[in-house]
Amino acid sequence: MSKLFEKMLRPVLFGLDAETAHEAGMRFLKSGLATRIAQNIAFRRYGFEFPYEIERFGLRFKNPIGIAAGFDKNGQVVDQLASLGFGFVETGTVTLRPQPGNEKPRMFRLPGDQALINRLGFNNDGASAVAERLAKPDRKCIVGVNIGKNKDVPNEEAVENYLSTFDIVHPVADYIAVNISSPNTPGLRKLQNAESLDDLLRALQRRNREMGAKPLLVKIAPDLDDKGIEAAVDVCLTNEVAGMIATNTTVSRDGLKTPNAADIAGGLSGRPLAVRSTEIIARIYRSSNGKMPIIGVGGVFSANDAFEKIAAGACLVQAYTGFIYSGPSFARDLNAGLAELLSRRGFQALDEAVGLQTG
Repeated sequence: MSKLFEKMLRPVLFGLDAETAHEAGMRFLKSGLATRIAQNIAFRRYGFEFPYEIERFGLRFKNPIGIAAGFDKNGQVVDQLASLGFGFVETGTVTLRPQPGNEKPRMFRLPGDQALINRLGFNNDGASAVAERLAKPDRKCIVGVNIGKNKDVPNEEAVENYLSTFDIVHPVADYIAVNISSPNTPGLRKLQNAESLDDLLRALQRRNREMGAKPLLVKIAPDLDDKGIEAAVDVCLTNEVAGMIATNTTVSRDGLKTPNAADIAGGLSGRPLAVRSTEIIARIYRSSNGKMPIIGVGGVFSANDAFEKIAAGACLVQAYTGFIYSGPSFARDLNAGLAELLSRRGFQALDEAVGLQTG
């Protein structure tokens, strides 16, 4: 399937603008055709379950590879993504009220850098619509819901906006991720400062306990300095969050090959983010003495990339851009490769590799 995608399907999709191609891909997934092709033809060689038991935040994951927030913003293809081999799907970012996002064009490919830039701006159907979509009882994988604030809500009113969204998605989420790190909602990243983050997490955890506690995670930006990362870790530990997601997209354009990439506003994801996100994973792992579970995301294209995140301290891994560039066999290729790599190195459990190169 990977060769078929690379030679035939990707050129067609990449002939469209990035957001149109994404919408076409979503329709393809909804139709079930991608799943049938993948299961009946391309994935026969993967007749195995991921061989290591994985329990995180009190949840059991079929495998450690998830799809990051931003791909299935509205919870429309969760089961289809699970059938492609993803062990968990993080939907969203979801806001209380529906919003259209920023003006188009707002999504751009950088093939020479194996990267994407997006300035989508939390375009989504709103919390109620997404929650209704996710309410079915027989989902095929762990489902997280990533929540953010509406663009027109000032930071002074952010806590109430997040709480209202939290109330709606809590019943249908296996875990909830708090997005305070997108560069595409003005002022949002200011909520990462220690005082604002503490106020937000205290309120959310109080509500969480009232409703029946579910794992609450925090997604941070790759553009925080070491002091900012350590402050965020301290606040998360104090508020007993279940984990941190490292990282969101970056506003940095350092080292890109694509001409004029610096002129494109938005968050950069993909290969150029790999080193920085792994550095931040290691920093969180050290700062928390290995006590903070981390979902590592940023520049994951291969099993070796996933292993680097795990060895730095991640206990789960997410991808988005790697999936866009690699096609439907991506998750199963990654899982098969990671299982082989762990076995070859003599690990009896995935946890034995977590933080191996950091601790």
